[in-house]
Amino acid sequence: MRLWAISDLHLSQEINRAALADVPDHGDDWLILAGDIAEREEHLALAFETLGARFGRLIWVPGNHELWSVRRPDEVPLRGVTRYLRLIDLARAHGVLTPEDPFPVWPGAPGGDLVIAPLFLLYDYSFRPDDVALADVRAWARAARASCADELYLFPDPYPSRQAWCAARLDEAVRRLSALPPSARTILINHWPLRRDLVDLPRNPRFAPWCGTRATEDWHRRFRAEAVISGHLHIRRTDHIDGTRFEEVSLGHPRQWHQALGVAGYLRQVLPAPTAVAAEVAVAAGD
Repeated sequence: MRLWAISDLHLSQEINRAALADVPDHGDDWLILAGDIAEREEHLALAFETLGARFGRLIWVPGNHELWSVRRPDEVPLRGVTRYLRLIDLARAHGVLTPEDPFPVWPGAPGGDLVIAPLFLLYDYSFRPDDVALADVRAWARAARASCADELYLFPDPYPSRQAWCAARLDEAVRRLSALPPSARTILINHWPLRRDLVDLPRNPRFAPWCGTRATEDWHRRFRAEAVISGHLHIRRTDHIDGTRFEEVSLGHPRQWHQALGVAGYLRQVLPAPTAVAAEVAVAAGD
């Protein structure tokens, strides 16, 4: 039995949707879906239906794209927390575990409990340089032609800002993770990276403020993480920090992956831990 992970399937892209159908049956294996699976609910449901039939369990966390509120001719989009809770209901209807559910324990882990913790933490612009004020961060990014569509489509309602929503999510996650037994080890899952030093965007460096929060820099130590799973950057890589393995598991837009390998070729094995993992660097999206 294995635990796999992938993120950023971006099923708004027809090529990505078609490739999803070719993922083989993995029996009782579990699969982490680390956000940005789809913008539209019908595409997210497609992912849950297709992959849920080929894995024993799915664990999903939202990315920014799932949370977008895009007006369409036939519907008034839900916003902020209301949209997030709608997606939680959609996931649960397909038997998918979410950040709002009890943390599952990986069965048969040697050495005691290994808790898989899906998290939804957002970002607070603190991945900006120290000399850039919060009020100036968007202008600073625009000066280098960097921007994020979240500014148009990701609403924090009823919170006054995305930073405030992020703070609330951090408080809730700390409460739940701190309640784990002191002996419990974890697999932490969040769409956005937990550390600023993992955000290396050579083609779009000023996109970093939309990539996480400095509040989580020490969570891999604080919550005894064996591995931390994230996406968002569209730069597939493996890093080891303080004995913890950090996996960026994005697929990305069609130009960022080799269709000949299929989606299955980009599933990252989390457990059992691979004995040797070569880091792969792909093109950064900077959406």
